Amino acid sequence: MNDIWRDLLHLRADVTLAVGLVLAIGVTVHILLTKREVASAVGWIGLVWFAPIAGAVAYAVLGVNRVKRRARQLRPQEAETEASSEAIPGGSGTYLDSLQRGIGRITGRPLLAGTTWQAFRNGDEAYPPMLEAIAAAQRSIGLSSYIFRNDRWGGRFIGALTEANARGVAVRVLIDGIGGGWVLSRAYHRLRRNGVTAARFMHSPLPWRMPFLNLRSHKKILVIDGAVAFTGGMNIADENVMATRPRHPVQDLHFRIEGPVVAQLAEAFADDWDFATGEDLDDAVWSPAIASRSGAAARVIDSGPDEDIQKVEFAALQAVGCARSSIAVMTPYFLPDERMNTALSLAAMRGVAVDVIIPRKGNHTMVNWATRANVGPALAEGVRIWRSPPPFHHTKIMVVDNEWCLIGSCNWDIRSFRLNFELCLEVYDSDLAATLSAIMQRARGEALTLAEIESRSLPIRLRDAGARLMLPYL
Repeated sequence: MNDIWRDLLHLRADVTLAVGLVLAIGVTVHILLTKREVASAVGWIGLVWFAPIAGAVAYAVLGVNRVKRRARQLRPQEAETEASSEAIPGGSGTYLDSLQRGIGRITGRPLLAGTTWQAFRNGDEAYPPMLEAIAAAQRSIGLSSYIFRNDRWGGRFIGALTEANARGVAVRVLIDGIGGGWVLSRAYHRLRRNGVTAARFMHSPLPWRMPFLNLRSHKKILVIDGAVAFTGGMNIADENVMATRPRHPVQDLHFRIEGPVVAQLAEAFADDWDFATGEDLDDAVWSPAIASRSGAAARVIDSGPDEDIQKVEFAALQAVGCARSSIAVMTPYFLPDERMNTALSLAAMRGVAVDVIIPRKGNHTMVNWATRANVGPALAEGVRIWRSPPPFHHTKIMVVDNEWCLIGSCNWDIRSFRLNFELCLEVYDSDLAATLSAIMQRARGEALTLAEIESRSLPIRLRDAGARLMLPYL
């Protein structure tokens, strides 16, 4: 009997070894053919050879980008849009023409003249005009938000959307499946009870049917009648309204946009709605023709893990590479990879003034630790990092050479650049650049210095370096 059990154990070990070897080889082949990031590829290959079965399961759940396949099925590839070779609309033929051509190649979208804008600080300024626009809607309302709370101000939005739906306006609300509450999405359920058509982005109540915890829709879009839009970094929650004296206040910036570029914002919302629900929105209702007008040149840049390239990240790299005099960035999370850190350092080395504003105290402890371990080389080359005093700043803006502006939802970290679905707007306008620069100048507090980074004790440096290893997931 002992011999039989010994033979069975040997057979089981041989079968396990064979299965593990086949899995390790198969997963390695898949990684080599699909993973572009060397560090990611090496890490996954090491895991599957160290623990073939567990590693293969982990890779199947977390390492395979199924979103790309789903997105391509739901959003068939259209004919490639040839990038415009024309100068900036209304411009004077400057070196920024090369930047707009580069971003045109990245996005496949034209740069459109005639954009007018208004900037609003915090929900105190932004929410009232957003609610007024919803109340004035006649045909359609498309709203997408990462966070949508069922609190005092969230309730006002729910009420306004419900009233618009009751008077016959086509209303569609898209809330992220994690940011809007995975288990209890009270705003979503209240909207549905009120008869408003709402959906959650990549959500399932069953965790084993939702392997995309990292891949979220971080976009903030409100489009009214295809003619007026609001976008920026602001969610819908009381924490954004300073007058309510929230326990954890969040400062932010949002924008009202009018002009032909609103059609691109409407298209971005319609694409996401189709992706989430399979419903194709009627262009005549959601994106009517907008007459030409005077105003700034602008273009939508949206990106996500279903795209072939990281469009927002590549656009920012293009802008950094084209900068001649100044680069100013304000972001709540500053964890770029070596490629972006090197680009900023090279800009500083060639004499460009590079300023980055981050919160003095962020709302994610590990992000704070990892940031200190990540910025040393850039500080050494002349990049200046400033810390804004509380309340926490959630603003995401960029200005290059007092002319080119980037506004929207994208943070300066790998999560936003490569994992989330994000939307930004590039605008060529010196007036907007002056407004954003003034906001950043007022937000500057004390500088983060190289001496401070280097003076950390060994335990703190080890802690921060360990947190930096989680950089792709923070």
